[in-house]
This record gives sequence, structure tokens and C-alpha cells, in this order.
Amino acid sequence: MTNFHRSLILGASAIALAGCGADEIVSPGTGGNITINNGNGGGGTPTPTPTPTSGTLVTPAAGCPTIADAQGLTDEGTISGPTGEYRVCTMPARFNASSTLPYIEGLLYRMNGRVDVGTDGGPAPDNSDGLDDTNVELTIEPGVIVYASGSSFLNVNRGNTISAVGSASRPIIFTSRDNVLGINNDSSSGQWGGVVLSGRAPVTDCIASGATPGSVNCERQVEGAAQPAIFGGATPDDSSGEMSYVQIRYSGFVLSGDSELQSLTTGGTGSGTVLNNIMSYNSSDDGVEFFGGRVNVQNMIVVGAEDDSVDTDTGVKANIQYLIAIQRPGAGDTIIEADSDNAFNESTPRQNTRISNATFVHQKADDQVVRIRGFADYSIANSVIVSTDGTPCLRIDGPEELNRAANASIDEAGPVAFDSLVLDCATAFRDSSGVTATEIETRFNAGANNNSAFTNTLSMLFLNGSNEDAVPVFDVSTWDAFFETPARIGAVFTENADWVNGWTCNSATVTFDSSVTDCTSLPVYN
Repeated sequence: MTNFHRSLILGASAIALAGCGADEIVSPGTGGNITINNGNGGGGTPTPTPTPTSGTLVTPAAGCPTIADAQGLTDEGTISGPTGEYRVCTMPARFNASSTLPYIEGLLYRMNGRVDVGTDGGPAPDNSDGLDDTNVELTIEPGVIVYASGSSFLNVNRGNTISAVGSASRPIIFTSRDNVLGINNDSSSGQWGGVVLSGRAPVTDCIASGATPGSVNCERQVEGAAQPAIFGGATPDDSSGEMSYVQIRYSGFVLSGDSELQSLTTGGTGSGTVLNNIMSYNSSDDGVEFFGGRVNVQNMIVVGAEDDSVDTDTGVKANIQYLIAIQRPGAGDTIIEADSDNAFNESTPRQNTRISNATFVHQKADDQVVRIRGFADYSIANSVIVSTDGTPCLRIDGPEELNRAANASIDEAGPVAFDSLVLDCATAFRDSSGVTATEIETRFNAGANNNSAFTNTLSMLFLNGSNEDAVPVFDVSTWDAFFETPARIGAVFTENADWVNGWTCNSATVTFDSSVTDCTSLPVYN
């Protein structure tokens, strides 16, 4: 599909937009879009590109703010890119006191290596494990931009929280130094680590030999971290804080060996953690990966992940509603990977992931779009799966995932379930070593309102057309109180079309809202 929106190429001349309000954005960029971020994009109803007039680029703030942490922020001078010159305020390696990073015009925050929020409080919420919680909260205000490079990543330790709550008109952006410098393109990735939330909800595949999965003694190590970054415990309702209206761009740096982070990694986060309106853009590994715990996410977008878009592992109980996952043409692996087959397949808690209102667009000739294995329980409803390059839609690796009856004694929710799920792939189902395509088709056909020979009428790769709107809806409120019964299938439809507006960014892969900047450019707020 050809994007309707075209970039306006500018030189280094300063620009502004006439009539901009307090929450509007001007983004000159190098090859970026000149846009107004006023939230009126209409969820796929584009508005014309504004006409630029004379003005000024960003100028650096006078200095760094004072924060509560005694180490404070380090003023490292300025950095310049196509959107202007910024004051650089580098975070401490560890926040030992609750602190706020305020939005200040002309200022960027930098991570120089791993940045910890608090000190690990151990797997128990009291000091029965010999560790007291430090109870540090890092607050990040709407509009703040944090950048990093190389092995830098943010880790919120157990017993501490983050409050990164942006807004539809001023998202919080975690990005790379090259993005600030304006030298990224639509294929750039892997330029820094990512964001890690480490909680104390139950996990499996314990690192300690003999530990009971799901118990307070079952912990895991964050993938690739050179120094210990531990998660896990036995507190299902644990909270790591809140992240809302957040973009995470160009992440996935290899931290050690062949292990890299993804844009967002949750390790044993509990149901008290709030995750809404999260966008992952061009991660060199997975877009997001959820290791164990209890995860609830509403309004999530993954674009351009070079491995899996959404990876779920080690006993996670995940509820996700309104999910867009779109690969770059010729890049990426599966869109959904559920667990791995290993010696821990029968461990409990057993993974149970439920997704409603997803739109998946797979654009690389590969093995499959969705792969479910590791004895995981999985349900997908009210969703659209499209493969543009002949990749089969569904693969289920074993008879346990496909046919095992519900059994509470082994934490088994029953066979995989599909309802109001439509597939537009040259091949709908793929054989695996343990299950034939015909057996998968039989399970698929047992659900309500499914169609494996669907013709999609999506526009802009994510917005429902007439065929999607005609599919009856499955009532997912019966799954869990987290889910609402939607008006339509798919992630974006007329009744909810504005949720992608304002806080996202655009690329050659997909344009969400003509009133926001390209991902290759920083937004500039007046």
C-alpha cells in the first residue's frame, strides 16, 4: 500500500507554523514532515500538510533542573540536530530518591549506560528476603524526550516504580542519539537498549536450580544484562508503576553475547502495573516481550520489529486489547511468538495470553505470522491477520496446545481458542512437527465467526474497511473484566478511530496521523 502522506524536504532554514496553539508541534527535520499535532487526524482521515512560514528552531535551555536525587543531573552541554540545539541533562546511574524529570523547552535527558530506578527490593514485598524496598518513583512529564546510545537502558527495579504518563498531544519519547542528530532512516534500529520493568509477580523457568516455578524463590535474569537485573516473586498484583502515551524508538542494542533488549521488556510485572498507549518503533529484536507476571495492555502499537512483534514467555498471564503490529517490508520474524518448547513446558503458572481487537500485517516471506508452542494457552478474538508475502497465518506446534482440555489442577485453560478471527494469507495454516495444518484448521473452525479465506479491505494498513466491519463481534467481556465488548473487530474502526491520533509517529511503513511527525524526527512543542 502506498502512503498518501508525503514528506516535505527542507534545508536547515528555520521554520514555524502560523496559528500554532500551546500543544501544537512543528517538526522541520531532514526529510521529516512539517506537521501540526492537534489530535485532529481523524484516525486515518488525513488532513493536508500545513504550509510552513518563517520562524526559529529549538534553542537550548539555560541549564538542567534540580531534582530530588542527591546525585542530580549532569549538564553535558548541548547537542544539535535538524530540529535545533538542546541542553543535554544526563541522568544518574541510579535514582536513589523519588525524582521528577520535568518537560523544559530546549532540553533533552540522556542515559549514559544502564540507569536503575531504586535498588532491587528482592522477590518479597516485605523484608523476609533480607531486602527492604527503596520505594523510589521516577516521574517523567508529558513531552519529555529521553535519548541514549549503545548499551544504555532503563531498569525499574523491584520495589520501585515509574510514572511515565504522557498525553495524546505530548507523548513521552525514548529514543536514540542518532534520532536526535537526524541521521536515522526508516530502517535504523538497535541503537540503544530499551525500557525494562522488573516486578515480583510469578514467573517460571527459574534461574535457581530446584526453585518451585511461580514461588517467591523463582526468579529470572533480564536477558543480556551484564550486571544482575532480577525479576520474579509471588505477588500477582505487584505494581511497577504506569507507562501511558509513550513511544520507544530504535531500541534493541546487543547487551551481551547474542542477547538484546526489546523496546519494552516486562519481567514479572504484576496486575497493578498500568500500560496503555505504548508504541514500539524499529526494535532490532522483539517489539515487546513479556516474561511471566500479570500483564494488562490497552492500545499498543508495534511497527518495524526485526524479530517478533509481541513475544510472551515463562508463565505470563497477559490481556491485550487494541493492538496494531505491522512489519517493515522484508523485515521481521513472526508477529506473535508464544513461549518456547523446553524442559519447562509443564511448569505453572502456565502462559495464558488473550488478545482482542488486533490488526496484524506481516510483510516478509517467512515461516508463519503467529506461532504458539511451549504448552501455552492462547486466545485471539475480534482480530485481523494479513500476510502480504505468502507467509502462512497460523502455526501451532503440539497437540497439547491444540487439544488439551481445561484442568485447573495443572493451570490448564484448555485448547487454543479463536473467535471472530479472519485470516488473509495465501496459506492459512502451517504444518508443524507435532500438528498438521488440517488439525489446526479443525480447531480454528470450532470457534465462532472465523474466516480463513478472508479478503481484507483495510486502508492505511490498519483502518477497518467494509469487510472487517461486517464480521460479527465475539463478546470478550466473558474472558475477564479487563476487556470491553468492542463495536467491531480489528484494532481501529469508526467507533474508536481516534486512539491512534496525536501520540504516534509516522514512517515509510505506516502513517497513523498526518498531524504528527515522522519517527525520524523529534517533535517540537510551542
